[in-house]
Amino acid sequence: MKLSLVVPCYNEEEVIYEFYKEVRKVFENKIEDYEFVFVNDGSRDKTADILKAIYKVADNVNVVNFSRNFGKEAAMYAGLQQTCGEYTCVIDADLQQRPEVVLEMAEILDNDENIDCVAAYQEARNEGKALTFFKDSFYKLMDKITEIELYKGASDFRLMRRPMVEAVLSMTEYHRFSKGIFSFVGFNTKYIPYEAQQRAAGESKWSFSKLFIYAIEGIVGFTTAPLKVASFAGLGLMLIAFLYMVIALIVGAVTYNITSAIAIITLILFMSGVNLLALGIIGEYLARTYMQGKNRPVFIAKEILTYEEKESE
Repeated sequence: MKLSLVVPCYNEEEVIYEFYKEVRKVFENKIEDYEFVFVNDGSRDKTADILKAIYKVADNVNVVNFSRNFGKEAAMYAGLQQTCGEYTCVIDADLQQRPEVVLEMAEILDNDENIDCVAAYQEARNEGKALTFFKDSFYKLMDKITEIELYKGASDFRLMRRPMVEAVLSMTEYHRFSKGIFSFVGFNTKYIPYEAQQRAAGESKWSFSKLFIYAIEGIVGFTTAPLKVASFAGLGLMLIAFLYMVIALIVGAVTYNITSAIAIITLILFMSGVNLLALGIIGEYLARTYMQGKNRPVFIAKEILTYEEKESE
């Protein structure tokens, strides 16, 4: 098998068949030996029915149906488990990431055996300035507080050789942040620009709140810096509070001014807030340790359809 396409799907009934047809059209007479691995992430529309219909008529389609929605990270992990290609590509079903770019990636790997992965990044983003600012700030923060390097604008859209896929699969953590995992496992990666197209249909599943939570997953998953920041901040504020308390008591004793007591109460409330914030940060790490300790599966597959089984039948 030359190429495997991992396609996470969540409520993509409007675009999934169009994606399938477009890939076949673009790959025709260029890549003959390839397979689709569609992962239905608990869709609530007719995505599962459409995927089964495609599976029945196609000879190179695998379908994994989740028992519920586990998220895109779990869908990618499940898809990678089902692949057998020499090259494996993670690509979205909405046609914003074009199959023509996959051909460009494959050509790079064919021509240079020293490159293990080709990842695409958006040179120009078609999104609001506020969202762009927060994304850029996130990449800068991750570069400073973690040991991994996140390429600005790079997404999960990438083509990997088999050894890198196996390395990613060896990372069995429950809370997954694939951008960090791709960087953590190493391997020689070449980044190429691409222009994200308009969605063929439907709406993006990523809201600002979901992106924010995803960013927190990345920070907590790949650095303990927030714990150190909380510790240093606590020590610094304790020193400031002690000095302020001494000064306030002296001023209050000399002037008999009650406002000093109010200031002390305000400072105590502030310190209580800092303590709660530090406990919250510690709680985030403990919660992830607790969930990982349960050894729950990253996903639960309700149904797995493979073309090999269909051929044997």
